[in-house]
Amino acid sequence: MEIRPTTDQDRDDFVDTMHTAFGRFPETPDEHGGGVWWAALEMDRGVLAVTEDGRPVGTAGAYSFELTLPGGALVPAAGVTAVGVVPSHRRRGVLSAMMRHQLTELRARGEILSVLLASEAMIYRRFGYGPATYSGRLTVPRHRAAFAAPRAGGEGGADAGSVEVLRSDRCRALLEEIYDRYRRVQPGALSRPGHWWKAGAGQPPIAPAPRHIAVHRDAHGTPDGYVSYAISDPDVLKVDEIIAVDDAAYTALARHVLEHDLVGEIVIKHVPAGHPLRWQFADFRAAETGPDGDWLWVRILDVPRALTARGWRTDGDLVLEVTDPFLGSGPERHLLSVRDGKADCVRTDRAPDLSLDVSDLGSVYLGGTTPSTLVRAGHIKAHHAEAPELADTLFRTERAPHCLHWF
Repeated sequence: MEIRPTTDQDRDDFVDTMHTAFGRFPETPDEHGGGVWWAALEMDRGVLAVTEDGRPVGTAGAYSFELTLPGGALVPAAGVTAVGVVPSHRRRGVLSAMMRHQLTELRARGEILSVLLASEAMIYRRFGYGPATYSGRLTVPRHRAAFAAPRAGGEGGADAGSVEVLRSDRCRALLEEIYDRYRRVQPGALSRPGHWWKAGAGQPPIAPAPRHIAVHRDAHGTPDGYVSYAISDPDVLKVDEIIAVDDAAYTALARHVLEHDLVGEIVIKHVPAGHPLRWQFADFRAAETGPDGDWLWVRILDVPRALTARGWRTDGDLVLEVTDPFLGSGPERHLLSVRDGKADCVRTDRAPDLSLDVSDLGSVYLGGTTPSTLVRAGHIKAHHAEAPELADTLFRTERAPHCLHWF
């Protein structure tokens, strides 16, 4: 078995092998070669597993993204995708060999972390990935969707901006601009490179499937949010995503779809964990929640660089003893010292406060999972009683991480 990098000449074999692994057949691209989810594949970042007689039996790819960290820093992130092994060659170590090859290559390129969306939760923790952001769904009957007047006073939630309804095929440049503003202020968000929009890759509103787009502009006329939606079932309005740079724009766009006539139910996908939308209904039980679940999984490749890249809200010192069994790293102790929002991280011989697997570090890294939760779950070992609270305080973020980009 050979694990080798791919080139543009391998594209057809890569796509065919990947679809065989998932038991599917490739869709037909549009006349411009776009409109399919794999149109943005970067073949110089792919991996093929090939048998001795030259048959491809496994694939793994990666996109070049930027990830927004707590504190606003943007860091390169490899978005791992198209990972699969054809059924005839499973449970022979092919997947592990591809993942080890890929992670070693990413680390050699100087990348500090990689991310993925896990098709099955049981697969990727053993490769060092941990769930780091979470997303939910709200289903709201139209007749129960009335908003309550804010009890804090003010103008009762009146929006000084405006909403304009457009078709997705007529405003892609505007959507790209708004999304880019949003992802720069939202921890856990990934960039959407220009060639994604050009190729129609991914899911709506990037993909060319027909969608209505409601664009919100603030009081000065500046676009600051949009909602992508369609009425697919006879009376169900389904929202692909609400993108907004602040809560006011989000509320205005949510009102737009929730007050839509001639529908009986509104389904909003990708609602961030802890979002206040449920509290804005006059009827607190109006919205049915779920299914809620994990979304972005994070894999730390360079512990000191990853910890010093993000911002921090509280000063403190914490010694982390991190184990990375998949890449053969025994326990390594790192002293994290935070002062004025910035961190230093160096190797140390000091006694650890916490001992954890690199997958657990990935879960707490963006602030979406508290270290104390994983201590209570039996995954992180606390070496003294104060360690979990200290870690929670350090890793806490002002804004919960959220990612809704599909790749």
